[in-house]
Amino acid sequence: MKIKDLSVGSSRVNVEGKIVNVGEPRRVKLKTGEEALVADATLDDGSAKIILSLWNDQIEMVKEGDTVRVVNGYVSAFRSEKRLNVGRYGKLIVNDQQ
Repeated sequence: MKIKDLSVGSSRVNVEGKIVNVGEPRRVKLKTGEEALVADATLDDGSAKIILSLWNDQIEMVKEGDTVRVVNGYVSAFRSEKRLNVGRYGKLIVNDQQ
């Protein structure tokens, strides 16, 4: 699957690309009342770029220049921007790690 073909609401997304930058983590309050860390990374597969939302431990997994695969992700919109999410049932694989 190519990033250019993704649309808001897409699910079971499998995409691979290169991390071109990772933003600073920020604390957010969840609906449950708990706090989490989230950072926005830009993922580029050559067809397009998309914001990849990284949560908690995922933030430390990637750095600029890494090739990553998102398996079983989904696409949402936040602040009018299309975003790729790993989600609860997806997987983030960095540089062919299992």
